[in-house]
Amino acid sequence: MPQLHLAETALQAVRGSNAFEATVEHLARAIRLGVLSDGQQLPPERELAERLGVSRSTLRDAIAALRESGLVTTRRGRGGGTWVTYAAELPSSPARGQARSGAAMSDALDFRRVVEPGAAWLAATRSLASDQRAWLAESLAAVADAEDPAVHRLADSRLHLAIATLAGSPMLIDAVTRAQSALHDMLGAIPVLRRNIEHSNDQHEQVVGAILAGDPETARAVMEEHCDATSALLRGLIG
Repeated sequence: MPQLHLAETALQAVRGSNAFEATVEHLARAIRLGVLSDGQQLPPERELAERLGVSRSTLRDAIAALRESGLVTTRRGRGGGTWVTYAAELPSSPARGQARSGAAMSDALDFRRVVEPGAAWLAATRSLASDQRAWLAESLAAVADAEDPAVHRLADSRLHLAIATLAGSPMLIDAVTRAQSALHDMLGAIPVLRRNIEHSNDQHEQVVGAILAGDPETARAVMEEHCDATSALLRGLIG
């Protein structure tokens, strides 16, 4: 159910005139960030088309492109549908291609430094229901319990997107999704450092604790430290 809730909020209507390409981008990004996880069934065609604001024919073409790329598989007939078949890639995989660097990397990290602390601050000001609080705690536990780097990276992304979701702003969810997508690519280009993961997990725990305690200033301050730590690591290892 938490995964379903995240997909419902993170998949926003596409914008612009390039409906097919934008639909492919939205769905592929959701899959790569773990919003739609390996083995999960996509929502029904009519529902997903309405959510993305595209025609059903455009959605079918986009799903066909994802299928050709190995991100989903489709089964026909009774009980059929489309399922995610994406297995998370290990960091530093040659298949990941070139991560952004220089000015492009700096811009992406600056953007994240603005939107993610704001999302944490806003989430901490909300009166969260018991199921929302439980979802946030479960998202935190999933990061801490991840047993390999690829699973950890997806769980990390889901936690950040859960925080944005609880902030309650669709525009902010979209911004954090874009920030996490850029971060996902950059982190994939550097080695996994156990010390960094331990530090990151400690900061996650502090951010979530502040949100659950209704302490927006602490939530924002710790998230700023968290973003700064990741930025320093990437600037040092990518340049």
